[in-house]
Amino acid sequence: MLEIELKVRVPYLEKVRGCLFAKNATFEGEIRERDVYFNAPHRDFARTDEALRLRYHGNSVTLTYKGPKLKEYQFKARTELNTKVDLGDVMEDILGSMGFVRVAEVRKDREYFHYKGALVSLDRVEGLGSFVEIEVAGNEGEPDPHKKIERLAEELGVEGKPLLESYLELLLSKR
Repeated sequence: MLEIELKVRVPYLEKVRGCLFAKNATFEGEIRERDVYFNAPHRDFARTDEALRLRYHGNSVTLTYKGPKLKEYQFKARTELNTKVDLGDVMEDILGSMGFVRVAEVRKDREYFHYKGALVSLDRVEGLGSFVEIEVAGNEGEPDPHKKIERLAEELGVEGKPLLESYLELLLSKR
């Protein structure tokens, strides 16, 4: 699946949250997420712009591969492949046994909303601050996902410079 998203650092989430509720967005809930990132033994994901992540969210765990960012898109766009994992600690052991190295951990509180065919996330990321993400799938027949994201951002009052870096990259740049 191709994921296209706008990520913006915001001083406060209340304004956007209020707009989402006022516009009858569907609130899916708030959850604490812990993302554990790994590097491969056969290539450096920092150099190839890839990511391998194990996400702990609620009672579930998801293993995600993210391909390199695609340069032809205005916002952050990349291939994303996900699969559920029964036991996260066992998956971490499997990856370690195969030579994958744990790189970092990102912790965040995230509120999920669905609005006009997009997933809107309000994030409070430990060590980084508050962010809004507006995400659409690039392969679901949307003729111009950038315009849709821009339109939704304007409707919700999301302002700021689009960030192309992942939370992992932002966190590692602070070290």
